[in-house]
Amino acid sequence: MARESRDTRGPRDRGDKRPSEREAGEELIEKLVSINRVAKVVKGGRRFGFAALVVTGDGRGRVGYGSGKAREVPEAIRKATEQAKRSMIRVPLREGRTLHHDILGHFGAGKVQLRSATQGTGIIAGGPMRAIFEALGVQDVVAKSIGTSNPHNMIKATFEALRTIEGPRAVAARRGKRVADIIGTPGKREGGVEVVEAANG
Repeated sequence: MARESRDTRGPRDRGDKRPSEREAGEELIEKLVSINRVAKVVKGGRRFGFAALVVTGDGRGRVGYGSGKAREVPEAIRKATEQAKRSMIRVPLREGRTLHHDILGHFGAGKVQLRSATQGTGIIAGGPMRAIFEALGVQDVVAKSIGTSNPHNMIKATFEALRTIEGPRAVAARRGKRVADIIGTPGKREGGVEVVEAANG
């Protein structure tokens, strides 16, 4: 009679992935924002390397950024991508396509203005900010950089703005009100201007 063999190996031995590893293996959007050649002065002269700036996201409301330096370009990009995956944040989106409200963000000399847009507007943003919105999954947004054009400061200022965005549910929970009280209901138009009245409880 054949004896039944039991697999006594652990998850690591069998090669099974833990939940966090399975989530990390999901399809992500990676955008290379910039790559610069950098030099380190040492006793024997200069050592040249490369610094990469990468933005990554899942296209469904999560996005992160990272930077990495190495002697070779592929290694610098790999380091930046790994850091971007670890620093991902979740941003609430309205209808899954635009921001809930307008917001200003600044970091150092970088200042950005982000505005929600109607459907069909597209991504009106330049340089590093466009990469962030494409990785985030935003389809309609108007963004303007009113500070430095340094990509590092622009990205950090944009993320500072995205971190402060709140959805109606979060605002309603903080104020102890209903979501309908926060959003309001469209009212009558007076003099070509639409008057928004809060929904009555």
